[in-house]
Amino acid sequence: MYRRVFLMLCLVFAAVGFGFSQLSPALKATVTAKLSDLIPISYGSATESRDAAPWAASLIAAARAQIGVTMQYDGAYAQIAYPNGDVPMESGVCTDVVIRALRASHGLDLQQSVHEDMLRAFSDYPALWGSSGPDSNIDHRRVPNLRRYFERHGQSLPVSDRAEDYLPGDLVTWLFAPGKPHIGIVSDQTEARTGVPLILHNAGAGTREQGFLFAYPITGHYRLSPKPTGT
Repeated sequence: MYRRVFLMLCLVFAAVGFGFSQLSPALKATVTAKLSDLIPISYGSATESRDAAPWAASLIAAARAQIGVTMQYDGAYAQIAYPNGDVPMESGVCTDVVIRALRASHGLDLQQSVHEDMLRAFSDYPALWGSSGPDSNIDHRRVPNLRRYFERHGQSLPVSDRAEDYLPGDLVTWLFAPGKPHIGIVSDQTEARTGVPLILHNAGAGTREQGFLFAYPITGHYRLSPKPTGT
């Protein structure tokens, strides 16, 4: 307990000493995530529950089950099995929260779905990594590829600044900074003070459920159907 508090204080002093606004987007996210372990909800607000459709409730429960299990953020390239391949559960990136939750709750494998779609239409996907063809080890773990996959399969919704537009189980993407995209799952819990839904995600310190929805510019809003086209 004392070690944890000491770490939190170090993060606070580092943020204050160097100027939080001067930190890199990734470090900002890590500091925010670590501090939220002490104050998990923005401004210490209580939470309220919202009704969630059964499909969404299962997805949220599977994402929430990763809290305390996935404790690190590691974006290193890794060779993984196909289909249903994964890196060690204790680490991962933001996309892994979504990938693991969909597999655990509904048996939907984004690795296979994205790979097969890229085999059909590779040129329709973002050309950001110098790849000459699909790579089942990494393609599904990249936010821009997931965004394109959801767009191609009619799962996009308008981006809004209205909290009530984001339903439990929706997926949201953000941009921390140029070249730093992020993705998370909308929770069935909201901040009681504001009504803003919490987000299940990994922003740098493992899977967390936090007040995050409007922390960064939103770049995408998606609602998956129980049986997404192309899976």
